Amino acid sequence: MQTHFTIDCVIFSFDEGQLKILLAERNEYPYKEWWALPGYFVNKYEEMEDAVSRILLEMTGLKDIYMDQLAAFAGVKRHPEGRILTVAYMALVQMEEVKNKIAPTSDYMRQLKWFPVSELPELAFDHRDIITLSLERLKKSVTYSTAPYELLPTKFTLTQLQQVYESILNKKLDKRNFRKKINNLGYLKELNEYQKGVSYRAAKLYSFDKRKFHKQFSQD
Repeated sequence: MQTHFTIDCVIFSFDEGQLKILLAERNEYPYKEWWALPGYFVNKYEEMEDAVSRILLEMTGLKDIYMDQLAAFAGVKRHPEGRILTVAYMALVQMEEVKNKIAPTSDYMRQLKWFPVSELPELAFDHRDIITLSLERLKKSVTYSTAPYELLPTKFTLTQLQQVYESILNKKLDKRNFRKKINNLGYLKELNEYQKGVSYRAAKLYSFDKRKFHKQFSQD
């Protein structure tokens, strides 16, 4: 049995210098063949945590990913069949960790595709509003959370880190000022390693020291 509310999954990642979001092409009405956030109905006797895990797996093929509850959306006009509430959950994932695992296991979705957040297609329901709120949440948290580093590989360049910040904040940052500020924060670890397999001059790699980050913020 199904209830009359759904769960929608907002999944962000970073790839090719851009912040991207995972969208699904719907295979049923309403909005058949439209792009939408991966999501579906919660079963009547299903706990929310179980529903999130099930829907995430069925719609994307992903599992064991932390999903943070974003908000509930209950506009009367958000669904053609009447008021159907949805609860949106948000996740930040590393592209290299998930790119080979993405595959819908449900017939409700035809295909999945990563879209740059700056180049979204026309979306079903009120999913553009959900994404807008997700981006606002991400933007507000960027200075005090681990969000930028959750989107990056374990080892990254300062250019990649700056691109993540610019994508989230939706503005260009001065290279010198950005690097000075980031280095002064004290939770970047400079590695004795460089990029591999690039056609340009290889840049030095860094890693994020989560322990130093949490220690610093616990003292503030």
